[in-house]
Amino acid sequence: MSEIRFDGRVAIVTGAGGGLGRAHALALAARGARVVVNDLGRAEAVVAEIEAAGGEAMASTASVSDSAAVAAMVAEVMDRWGRLDILINNAGILRDKSFAKTPPEGFEAVIDVHLRGAWICSQAVWEIMREQGYGRILMTTSSSGLYGNFGQANYSAAKLAQVGLMNTLAIEGEKHGIRVNALAPAATTRMTEALLPPGTAELLAPEKVSPGALFLVSEAAPTKTILTAGAGVFAVARIEETPGIALGPDASPEDVAAAWERLAAQPVDKTVQAAWAQTAKFIAMAGGGTTP
Repeated sequence: MSEIRFDGRVAIVTGAGGGLGRAHALALAARGARVVVNDLGRAEAVVAEIEAAGGEAMASTASVSDSAAVAAMVAEVMDRWGRLDILINNAGILRDKSFAKTPPEGFEAVIDVHLRGAWICSQAVWEIMREQGYGRILMTTSSSGLYGNFGQANYSAAKLAQVGLMNTLAIEGEKHGIRVNALAPAATTRMTEALLPPGTAELLAPEKVSPGALFLVSEAAPTKTILTAGAGVFAVARIEETPGIALGPDASPEDVAAAWERLAAQPVDKTVQAAWAQTAKFIAMAGGGTTP
């Protein structure tokens, strides 16, 4: 397979002052991309690293949840480089507490950065990518969102919401050459270092996740895909649905209970590609009176 390169491409990486974002930014620059390092505190240091290695980068301290600041960042990028090809939504915070002890502000702060930030940044680059007929957007989801994790109800909700955003943007962007994916990383970062088992920091270095991120924003990228990654291990996570059983239009709760073991035992049929595909399946099964 030919080498994956990003020569001539321009990328924004949010939360790129350390951890995963820094690793993604350095890896993109090493393969030819011009990189916007977005971070509230450490952007200049990462830009200096990229430039010292012979790459080209610019710093941005725009808050991802501030639509005016993000718009100004994007305008500066377009003035400087004239295009924008890649957005990696990586910025994030933690406010971990059990659900019962999480105050509203602890939920809102996490949603604001992870979900609202991903929305604002993606929308800010969307029309540029549509007009170019090319774009790559990467959401950063989490195993906490996909599977749950004690003390992270706010974070889990925000991270799985990014998968929902990815699903629809992938559908809307397909005809415009925009591919949208999600990465679920397991890595040692400023956010996670206190949570990981002792002795795993080197094994779970952020740099071991970045190959997956770079593939998902490359020309060869798939779309509407969730890639999990950590310690050099990669897997695809899927949202899937069984074929279903037609119980009839007058089905009762007792009918569902009686069919439960059969429903739960069904193998996965296929991945539903869009919400209306599921609705069409239900209509067809109800009208045909078939029982898979």
